[in-house]
Amino acid sequence: MESKIKRHIEKKQYIMQSKYDRFLPIAELFVDRWKKAKKLGWGKGTSVYDSCIVMGNVEVGGGCWIGPNTLLDGTGGGIEIGNHCDISAGVQIYTHDSIERCITESKAIKKSAVKIGNNCYIAPQCIISKGVSIGNQCVIAANSFVNRSYGNQCIIAGTPAKQIGEVNIDSNGNVEFIYFKKEDR
Repeated sequence: MESKIKRHIEKKQYIMQSKYDRFLPIAELFVDRWKKAKKLGWGKGTSVYDSCIVMGNVEVGGGCWIGPNTLLDGTGGGIEIGNHCDISAGVQIYTHDSIERCITESKAIKKSAVKIGNNCYIAPQCIISKGVSIGNQCVIAANSFVNRSYGNQCIIAGTPAKQIGEVNIDSNGNVEFIYFKKEDR
């Protein structure tokens, strides 16, 4: 029995590596990312890695990619992610925190929903805090800690995050990233 399982795993690893040039954790070989998203009730064409932890109320639109080792914790008020968003590897989105409870020894856990608009790119290892709203067509740089809201077409970076530029899309659909001068940030 054990050797059959081992051979089956090795076969799946071989197919994944030869077809897609990927060598994934074993669980990722057996979970269909699109079926998992469908089971969660997410939009058409959305995929989510098996290693993504999903808790509470999390709604995701169509055409999204939710990367590996992500955490979507909607237990404090829900997370809403629009259409055509990429949530890169290691991103964590929270809808609550226990900071005041710890500091004051009270039982107060602060809760607030998170909303991410359409066509947003959230780079690897970002953390988005409770109560944050991100507009449409935004880019959040890697390793950013986002603890306040931003409007449409913002380039956001840093810890804590700040708007460092704008996304400009012309009538032909060409994208230009316009970065603010350092003194204007």
